[in-house]
Amino acid sequence: MTPSTTVRSPLRLYGRDAELAALENLLAPLRRGDGGALVLAAPPGLGRTALLCAAADAHRDRGPVLWAVAAPADRAVPYSGLGALLGSDVAGAGSGVAAPGAGVPSGVLAAGTALDASASGVAPAALAPDAVPEALAGRLRDFADGGPLLVCVDDAHVWDAASRAALAFAARRPGAGSRIAFLLSAADGTAFAGLPTLHLAPLDEAAASALLGRLTAGTEGLDPVVRAELLREAGGNPRLLAGLTGRLTPDQLAGRTPLPWPLPGGEAVLAAHAERLDELPDRTRTLLLLAAAAQEHEPEGAGADALLLLRAGTRGGLPRVFLDRALFDGAGTGGLLQRVGSRVHFAHRLTARAVLHHAPWAHRRAAHELLATLLAEIGDRGGADAASAREVPGLPNAPESRTARTTTAPSALPLAALVQRACAASGPDAALAGGLEAAAVAPLPHAARSAALVRAALLSTGPALRAVRFAAAAEQARLAGDPALARALLARTGPRAAEADLAAGPGAVGGATEPGEADPPAGLAPADPVTAQAGAGLAPGLAPYVHGMLALRSGPVADAHEVLLAAAPLLAPHDPRRAIEALLAAAEAAWAAGDALGYLDAMNRLARGPADEHLEHYRAGMSAVLEGRTAEGHARLRRCLAPGRDPGDSAALLRACVVALVLGDVAAACRAGARALAAVRTKGPDALLPQALEHLAYAELRAGRHTGARAHALEGLHAARRTGQPNSSAHLHAVLALAASVEGPAEACVAHGDAALAGAGPHGLAQAATLATWARARADLAAGRPGEAAARLAPLIKAGPGRGHFATRTLAVPCWVEAAVLGGRAPEEIRDLQAAVEEFAAWTVRTADPGAPAQLARCRALLAPADEADARYAEALAHHERAGGEFEQARTRLLYGQWLRRRRRTREARDPLRDALVGFQRCSARAWADRAAGELRAAGEPAGERPDSVGDPLAALTPQQQRIARCVAEGATNREVALRLSLSPRTVDHHLRNVFAALGIRSRTELARLLRP
Repeated sequence: MTPSTTVRSPLRLYGRDAELAALENLLAPLRRGDGGALVLAAPPGLGRTALLCAAADAHRDRGPVLWAVAAPADRAVPYSGLGALLGSDVAGAGSGVAAPGAGVPSGVLAAGTALDASASGVAPAALAPDAVPEALAGRLRDFADGGPLLVCVDDAHVWDAASRAALAFAARRPGAGSRIAFLLSAADGTAFAGLPTLHLAPLDEAAASALLGRLTAGTEGLDPVVRAELLREAGGNPRLLAGLTGRLTPDQLAGRTPLPWPLPGGEAVLAAHAERLDELPDRTRTLLLLAAAAQEHEPEGAGADALLLLRAGTRGGLPRVFLDRALFDGAGTGGLLQRVGSRVHFAHRLTARAVLHHAPWAHRRAAHELLATLLAEIGDRGGADAASAREVPGLPNAPESRTARTTTAPSALPLAALVQRACAASGPDAALAGGLEAAAVAPLPHAARSAALVRAALLSTGPALRAVRFAAAAEQARLAGDPALARALLARTGPRAAEADLAAGPGAVGGATEPGEADPPAGLAPADPVTAQAGAGLAPGLAPYVHGMLALRSGPVADAHEVLLAAAPLLAPHDPRRAIEALLAAAEAAWAAGDALGYLDAMNRLARGPADEHLEHYRAGMSAVLEGRTAEGHARLRRCLAPGRDPGDSAALLRACVVALVLGDVAAACRAGARALAAVRTKGPDALLPQALEHLAYAELRAGRHTGARAHALEGLHAARRTGQPNSSAHLHAVLALAASVEGPAEACVAHGDAALAGAGPHGLAQAATLATWARARADLAAGRPGEAAARLAPLIKAGPGRGHFATRTLAVPCWVEAAVLGGRAPEEIRDLQAAVEEFAAWTVRTADPGAPAQLARCRALLAPADEADARYAEALAHHERAGGEFEQARTRLLYGQWLRRRRRTREARDPLRDALVGFQRCSARAWADRAAGELRAAGEPAGERPDSVGDPLAALTPQQQRIARCVAEGATNREVALRLSLSPRTVDHHLRNVFAALGIRSRTELARLLRP
């Protein structure tokens, strides 16, 4: 039997296909007698040992495997590593099986169990240093005994220096005919510089998710929020993921009970990261502890302030020379710290956690209190006891007999100092929790506020107040653009907190509070009215509100609508501002879903609560428009566009953009959208950036500014992906599809349209689906496929279950009329087309959109009898001259030129066709320009050679023959070609015969093959 040539493993290794292929590249030559070496470098937990096991399992049927595991306890003993490796039982490939759980794969030679140094034939410590490498190489050749030998050393970086040097020397020697291959694992590649090294990366999301699925197989189910939190916390580390998952109960995995904070189960990985800490000098460990502690008040991934560490190290008694070298030169920390600008980062993100986990509690507390004191001084808030900070227990030159706890009231400290004090707290502290909550206000970033509220929740003793603070932290995380963290925090509020709050009703007590928590000390009144009254049990509604806002951007919008409607009355008694926001968001969800009645319901509920004048005009105006009282509604809405609003109120500016679009004032919509975007960029929140870019891009589309719309939509798409908002992504894909239907390429329109529809379907985004379908139809028109365009648009515009969004389907009427007429409308469609045009006419009367009258006249020209069409086209062009809008004007000229050519008025057709070509070229609408150029050539005027015509197999044909050939190659029948090109089927047949003769082909299949890209 021919042996397998692939690496095999008894357990599946997720996301390691590339690494397994690299192992095969080492093992395949070994089977042929050629040696080699490979170092697998990765921090603990990423699967170095598993890959070594996979390689050993793959090789054991072909030859012996020599396996050694480094022992940290022997690191100080010279040549202890070689002694372990050469002390193997070498009886045969099937001997030396390790005991279960020893980390050695079955069927390999387990090192260090059978022979002592003398029995191995080599006593490394007795040899001269320069003779050891040669002796090792000779001994390995003896082990191989003529067969291919695989030497596997796990955690080789832990070996003593002499053994590492000898192993590296031997690993560089094997080559052709050596029959020895070395596979080493190490924390990094520095210990074996010069050897081929493969650095393992964390698992990607798909691989980590697959591994999590295997780890939870057999459970009752894994809650999506719990899944996201486990993946987030593990960060692609498979060992950490397994540890975290193994510590959760079935109820926690299923989402029935809250998750602990922080998640347990990472102790083993953290201990592995901390192994080398004990070998470092005291001053290095102290600096690492300060650096890890200093990251606690910083945003995730931001590192620590180098200047703060310099001050803390100096205050703690560390030598200034050492600090300068470690913080600014990158020396003296064993490569664990790295400086980037003014920030200091750990080489691996888990190392900081390992440092804190490994340090004694007294040392950790001392470090946090020292940093709290310094931050209070830097913040110039006064009251810090600087003298006490100079005598911190656990730090160099500091007596252990004194403690250094600052006595400053929490309300007087900056947030960073409060966070450090919270890290130093040994238990619940109501006053400190209240101080953190009071400090978590603007202008601090939302991420910092969220972190502070988490600390406050952890210091709370009452379950009700703790749950509300977690919910408030989730709201800040949402505003910071981190929905995954927001959901994870909501999971700490209790089992199905949203449903529990809704069931409780207004004023229900969420749980008893501890004495002292309901009444914070003087000066510590929380800034958020929700958390301010949490102790009294008056905070139902916050968790469902956050759930609803998250669903609005990333879930079914119908669910978001219902949850937000239910949350509003729960919030109203104690937080009327957030109750109004919940109703406005519920209305937005209904709008996205195309639910006009749901939108009106939310707006009518707004009328029952307090609202400012602008908001009341917005509510009453939008309601009137949807109820058919257009004149009254427009009068109200115009007041919303009056100046005087706060230029930093991004939500109000976005509403103004919506108002302008409803009025049809596209210029005002662009101005409001630009102001809203500026407000979000300067003041936040980050969560609103995708919406601000979407509103501006759509306004620019309506105004004919397709290039700007595409640029803003692309930026918005990146922002939506970064902030985890798939619903916004679907809307932005629709905008990009509309832009691509003008500027091309057609493939981009298809890709964005399909992406929009894929996201819109599951989440009920009717507006995004309508816009995406319209974009695909407009691209079909540009490509000369009116039949397909009409088939896409008819269900959107005609009455029926598939009708499009109530606010956008009317905009697609001109495209449908054009597609139906050019595609050969059926008699039964005449009535539907006329009804659609009349609906569009009614909208034209109401709207301020300057392009609407021209498009209405164009629709009537397309449907008019021959003796009226000429005048209708002239009317449309006159409207275009007054309104502007080069793209739509070029479309009207193209249709007019086509109509003239069809009436055999070829000479007259050339002027509008020529103007259409120039207009499309100015708009960068290449597909439309190609269509206009084809019509112009068919009218007898050369339109210039296309840049891609060089080498065109159709170059020798006439323009009319080229158009017919391309249509036929796309699969169109003669009748379809005739309809598309305004010819008779007999004329098409005549030209097609000439095409076949000129090209020397005999069938449509050959023609399609000839023109295939």
